[in-house]
Amino acid sequence: MKKIVLLCASGMSTSMLVKKMQEAAAAANYDCSIDAFSATDAAAKAADADCILLGPQIRFQKNKIAEQVPGVPVDAIDMRMYGRMDGKGALEFARKLMND
Repeated sequence: MKKIVLLCASGMSTSMLVKKMQEAAAAANYDCSIDAFSATDAAAKAADADCILLGPQIRFQKNKIAEQVPGVPVDAIDMRMYGRMDGKGALEFARKLMND
C-alpha cells in the first residue's frame, strides 16, 4: 500500500483535498493511505511516505522539506487543481510522482 502525504501551512486546507483523493482512490480501486499534516510535522509524519504533495501556499518550502525526508519525492500541487479540489487529478499527480 502506498502512503501519500499532503502538507500545508496548518494541515487544514489540505484535509478537504485528502477526502476527495480518498474518494478517487476508492473509485479506482487503488490501495493507498492519504493523510494531511502541517509542514512543521514533515520530518516526523512524512519520513516513511512514498510521496509528499505540498499545498500551493507552501511550495516555496519544497527544498527545505525534501532535505528533511531524503529519498521521498516532494512536489507542489498545481494551484488550479488545488483550488478546484480535484481529487482525481491530485491522485494521478501523486502516482506519477511515485512512478506508479
